Amino acid sequence: MSKANWEDLAPRAISGVVMIGVGMIAVSLGGLWWQGLIALICGGMVWELVCMVDTGRTKSQYILAVATAVCALAAINLPPSFALPLLLLPSMLGFTRMERGGVTYAVTAMMIMLAGYSMMALRSDYGLTWMLWLVCVVVATDVMGYFAGKAIGGPKFWPRVSPKKTWSGTVGGWVGAALVGAFWAGWTIEGAGLIGISIAVSMASQIGDVAESAIKRKAGVKDSSHLIPGHGGLMDRFDGMLGASVFLVIAGQIVGFPPGV
Repeated sequence: MSKANWEDLAPRAISGVVMIGVGMIAVSLGGLWWQGLIALICGGMVWELVCMVDTGRTKSQYILAVATAVCALAAINLPPSFALPLLLLPSMLGFTRMERGGVTYAVTAMMIMLAGYSMMALRSDYGLTWMLWLVCVVVATDVMGYFAGKAIGGPKFWPRVSPKKTWSGTVGGWVGAALVGAFWAGWTIEGAGLIGISIAVSMASQIGDVAESAIKRKAGVKDSSHLIPGHGGLMDRFDGMLGASVFLVIAGQIVGFPPGV
């Protein structure tokens, strides 16, 4: 294990602390503070997405990013029946603005909007406890996966798409999520089933990570942008949350999530 394996740890850690601090303040305050932060993140991810898939863009990245942020903020403050069209509007607008990569953009932008809406709704409908659970599961998946992958190494998960991701890091992420689920199961007086849900959410977050890696691989870029030192861009940092949040929208209808609510 060489020193170079850990050379990005310092900027990654500093950026992580700042992001966690900002996120904790916003999620604690809730309301428009949390909604505004998520709307900005959604808009930023769409900006990065357009920059990656549409090489012939002419201001389309800015127009679609603003449209995404506005639609996300408006959707959460409207009845669900009226929110649904707004969640799809940025994807539809992309077809009129994109010179290439329209399908990839439309599908991914729809996932971004669903994820953003899910995170805002989870905080407003079920309170701080379950929003923190989701964040902790995704963070534990990322942190445990990072250290397990660096320390253990071993066979690659999908080298053609994500050459740095290993099976040891992938399983390490599941272990981290299981520990979070076990803690929350006791803290919230819920059953052990929450451990299974946490592992499934961890897997969904990893699928989001791999999906974003596939987009970057096709675009021929290493990072979605350079907005966050040590982490790359917003999509690099929040791809796991994207997959986890969209999964909760679907799985929540099956298992009845949050448990006991």
